[in-house]
This record gives sequence, structure tokens and C-alpha cells, in this order.
Amino acid sequence: MAKVMIMDTILRDAHQSHAATRMRTEQMLPALEALDDVGYYSLEGWGGATFDTCMRFLNEDPWERLRTLRKYLKKTPIQMLLRGQNLLGYRNYADDLVDKMVEKCYENGIGVIRVFDALNDPRNLEASMKAIKKYGGQLRASDPKRGICEAAISYTSGPSYTMEYFVDLAKTYESMGADNICIKDMANLLLPFDAYELVTALRKALRPETKIHLHTHNTTGTGDMVNLMAIRAGVDIVDTALSPLGNGTSQPATEPLVATLRGTEYDTGIDLEKLIPIAEHFKKVAAELEKEGSLNPKVRQVDVNTLIYQVPGGMLSNLMNQLKKAGKEDKLPEVLAEVPNVRRDCGYPPLVTPSSQIVGTQAVMNVIMGERYKQVPKETRDLFAGKYGRVPMPVNEEVAEKVLKGEKRITYRPADDLEPEYEKLKAEVLEKGYYTQEEDVLSYASFPEVAEKFFKWRKAKNEGIDTDLAKSGVYPV
Repeated sequence: MAKVMIMDTILRDAHQSHAATRMRTEQMLPALEALDDVGYYSLEGWGGATFDTCMRFLNEDPWERLRTLRKYLKKTPIQMLLRGQNLLGYRNYADDLVDKMVEKCYENGIGVIRVFDALNDPRNLEASMKAIKKYGGQLRASDPKRGICEAAISYTSGPSYTMEYFVDLAKTYESMGADNICIKDMANLLLPFDAYELVTALRKALRPETKIHLHTHNTTGTGDMVNLMAIRAGVDIVDTALSPLGNGTSQPATEPLVATLRGTEYDTGIDLEKLIPIAEHFKKVAAELEKEGSLNPKVRQVDVNTLIYQVPGGMLSNLMNQLKKAGKEDKLPEVLAEVPNVRRDCGYPPLVTPSSQIVGTQAVMNVIMGERYKQVPKETRDLFAGKYGRVPMPVNEEVAEKVLKGEKRITYRPADDLEPEYEKLKAEVLEKGYYTQEEDVLSYASFPEVAEKFFKWRKAKNEGIDTDLAKSGVYPV
């Protein structure tokens, strides 16, 4: 049995889960060299919501953050999360943009790309995995630890989610070129004995050289047990987060697992003494985030509602916010009861971005309106129309008829309808006077309004305009 490897999420998912992704690059810098010296398999530092929040809330260029991380993380690969054809945004992007995004991710410092699709539709990973293999292959020629393609299965439960389903999906991803297969348990729904069974089945079905990587959270309080049972079954890599931002809606804490495995056949090889000063630094960062209101202590608590309603922590927060804005906070129990009904109507999609937002918002509307599907957002129609991809089970045809109102459904890969768009978007950025690098086009493509506002702030700052004035949103002509 080889030692168990760890990916620490302290630079990405830990603060995305606990503090709405508000950790700033300057708060990471003092710990980067020490993190690089720990001996992690990788450090997750980019992708997910970091791309959006850097520009939207922190006035940071996400690409500059990545380059900074790479400057200090010389031995440890930087890992990122990519949403397949959705890239780092929330819509399907044309294949030329997918190719360019992957190229620039590797070029700017990414070592491992974890790619997933919210519906587990392999067609939505074709373009991204092809690009990952192309550009990643070039990297691996000089650095075997970088250029890794990790395809993730969005783990959930429901009538179609059998052991055979997950194994077949893993074998499909492996055949598409995945070096690693990740079990992505975003809601901490995978229970310990199920984890043992699933990892055992995958270990038997996959090639010996294909690594199995487990990602779970500790929302329901089972995360440590899930990791331990998966390790006993032969998992290669597990995700943890240093204790100041570990547990609760984040990943299980790193230090207890390192201590538990020390001296056993699964020993991580990580020196616990090296983690202590790093954890002390991030305790201060966590305190700063809590003081500024980004981190709510409640996210560190165990919440069994996730097991009952199968609603991820972030989705639950969104539901509560939507009801609060509508003055209907007392309707939360009804909405939680409606979520499984909407999910069943939609064909049992996994509840992960963007399907979690679609299902959750529709459940809120159904309850508030007092009539199911009286009001239907475009995203719900697109899900029923197949524009997000193929759902795991047939949709409720009666509901589909009410939602679509005669709109045509598609059964092919949604991105086949998209024309190349990189050059068009580049022309727009150039015309507006914001172009400084190719990466600006990708930022603009992902979040046009957010990126444009950031570009204005950056231009004002770089031209010597008072930064307080720039931050106010007032830009001199």
C-alpha cells in the first residue's frame, strides 16, 4: 500500500466553503513557502468561485493571483476546479474558448485540473479533457507532477445512482484520458461504508495507474469517517483543509488525519510539526475574515439537514437568502420539502453548480407563488430542454410540457450549437480599451459585467487616479 496523499484546500475550497471565497492573495503570501515544503500531493488554489470573487469583491486579477501562487509554490502542483463546458462561469462556452482557457491555466501555473460536469454528462467534458490532455501532455514531458487530468464524478443519491452507474462513469472518464478519477462529494452525502464499497469497486475496475481521489466535506459530521474508510479501501488521495478553515461546510481538517495515519501503512509522510505554524497563520486570517463579516461561525457546525434534504450547505444559504428577500423566511420547511420534488421532475440531477441553483430557485418560486411551475426562470426551461446536457433519468413529461410550452428539446451535445467566440470577445475588449493580456478576454468571457467593472478600476489605478475614487465606482472621463 502506497502512502496516502493529501490535497489541501486551504487556498481555495476551504475559504469558499467558510468565507464566501473572500481570502485575499496578501493573506496567503506569508504561508506559501511553508505550504510548499509540507509535501502535499497538490494545493488547491484556483478555479471554482475564486475567479469570480477576485474581480467582483477583492479588486484582484485572478490570473495575477495564479502567477503569484506559482512563484512561491515551486515544488507543489497547484490544483484548480473547472466546470467542464461551463469553464469558470455558469453557461456553456464555445470549444475555442474552452481550449484557450485550459491553455492559459497551464501557462500561468496550474499543475492539476479537476474537471466535472454538474449532470455527469461526459459530452460536456469532451472539449475540456481534450484540451487538458493536449496542453497538460506538453507540461508532463518536463514535469511529471504537472499537466494532470482529473475527471470528477458528481456524487449524489437517487434511483439511478447505483454502484454500476458510478463505476461505468469512471471507466468512461478513464477512457477519455483521465489520469485521476475524483469522487466529488460536494454535499457530504457519501457515508463511510458506502465510501468503502465505492472505492473498492473503482479500484477493481480502473487501471492500476489511475489514481482515485476523494473529495468530501464535513457538513454532516461524517467526513473524517468517510476519508478513513476510503483509505482502508485503497483510495490514493484525499482532500482536507487545515484546521482554521476545516470541518463544517469545508473539508475535514488536515492535522487529525495526518496524526491518525502516522506510523501506519497509510502514513502520509507529512510532518505534523510543519503544519502547526501554518495553521497559526491561518487562524489569524480566519479571525480577520470573521471580523469583516465574511465568515459566519455557524458554517463550522454539523448540520444533519443535509442528510435529510440532501441540500448542500451553499445551496441552503441561497434558499434562505431568497426567502429573506421575499419576506417569506417562514416558508423554509416547505421549500426544503419541495426541493426533492423539483429534482425528481428534472430527472434527478446532482445538486451542484449550476443545477443546484436551478432546482433551488424553482422550489422557492413554487412555494412562494402557491402553484407549482406558475413562474419558470429561463434556466429551468433550458434544463428541461437539454441545453445543460443529458439528465440521469427521464424528466416528468407533464411538468416538461408546462415548462417548455412547445419549445424544442435537444438530445445532442449542447456546445454543438455554439459558434467560435474568442476572437469576437477579444475585439470587444480591445474596442473598449481594456485589453492588456490574452487572459483579459477569458475574464470578460466568464463574467462580462464584473470583468468590465474590474477593468475600469484597474485602468484608473494604473493611470495614477486616486484609488479611493476608483473604488467608489466613479471613473474620470
